[in-house]
Amino acid sequence: MDSLERMIKDQEGVISVNNALTYLTDSQLRWKIGSGRWQRPCRGVVVTQSGALTDLQVLWTVLLQWGPKAALGGLTAARLDKLTGFDDRVPFRRGPVYLVAPPGSKPRPAPLGLQVIVHRSRRLSENDVHPLRQPRRTRIARSLVDAAEWRKTDRGAMAILAAGVQQGLTRVDDLRTVLRRPGPMRRRGLLLTSLGDIEGGAQALSELDFTEKVIRQFSLPDPSRQVGRRDSRNRQRWIDVAFEPWKVMVEIDGAQHMQPLQQWDDMDRDNDFVIGGYQVLRFPAWRVRQDPGHVAKTILAALRQAGYEG
Repeated sequence: MDSLERMIKDQEGVISVNNALTYLTDSQLRWKIGSGRWQRPCRGVVVTQSGALTDLQVLWTVLLQWGPKAALGGLTAARLDKLTGFDDRVPFRRGPVYLVAPPGSKPRPAPLGLQVIVHRSRRLSENDVHPLRQPRRTRIARSLVDAAEWRKTDRGAMAILAAGVQQGLTRVDDLRTVLRRPGPMRRRGLLLTSLGDIEGGAQALSELDFTEKVIRQFSLPDPSRQVGRRDSRNRQRWIDVAFEPWKVMVEIDGAQHMQPLQQWDDMDRDNDFVIGGYQVLRFPAWRVRQDPGHVAKTILAALRQAGYEG
């Protein structure tokens, strides 16, 4: 396989015009495009086929249009590295496509009718880019931090970091290293605080909401999170939040807990803990977000009933 064929294969059939002209004459290239065998989706890039482009070909087109120092970033890069739950039902070819480029990069018209969101960053170095994965993109920790920084809401930003750790894509320490790099960064304090919560076990966004909106805002005692306990049949059980000195447990229920089988399993588990002397309080995740005062008041009443004097 010659070098041109290898490049075409490695880059999903998308190459820059400059690379094509390394192996072809200008007239040969113009003939391939004019005959319809190849196509030029934007200035400086050719696709070595006719017909619609795949998702990966669209990403290669955007990347090559912006030159060798650019990299796919944010949610685009994170989705390529298997992050789920954020825009992953929308094909890449429908956008938006997130890109990180060096400062001073000249604007390019978005190809193929795409929405291309370009962030120019002075903090983009070769250490931020994965050395092997293609198309060229930032490493997963950098991708997640960028996506969190660019997210419209604080809650959405925290969700991205929580999901990245929960899905086993990165470690808290790797995210913390990216967040502590010098230079201006939106939400740095909030995201570092959230990493502490994630590291402590609050991997679901509902638990992050609980920590921010209930524990801190209403000055409740700091609980343990994701506590493991054996039930009466010696099965390992996990509790979202436990105020151990007062034997008060709190469960934050997402939509999955509304399914009948899950509800019955939750009831069975709660009964075991009640028999063991615990008070078990349950709140839907939406109540934690929308009415944290009610949640805090209920927990405080249970704690005081159990002897808490705060």
